[in-house]
Amino acid sequence: MTKAQVVNEIAKKTGLDKADILACVEGFMETVKDSLANEENVYLRGFGSFIIKKRAAKAARDILKNTTITVPEHNIPAFKPAKTFAAAVRK
Repeated sequence: MTKAQVVNEIAKKTGLDKADILACVEGFMETVKDSLANEENVYLRGFGSFIIKKRAAKAARDILKNTTITVPEHNIPAFKPAKTFAAAVRK
């Protein structure tokens, strides 16, 4: 499902203007992105959590140059669904 499809579904269910819904969806995504960039997790009760996972430094291979490189420690964003969310998807 694309962002446009999400906006259309919300518009059908709520009867609100698509432009307002698009602004809300984009605002939500921007807020989550900014929070994760500042290393703050986002918790949405009943839905899930957008969290930061820390990856340790490691050695890796550059197969094109046939050399070993060091990948520094870094953060990656992750989503952990709530138990009720995961149970609803499983059914």
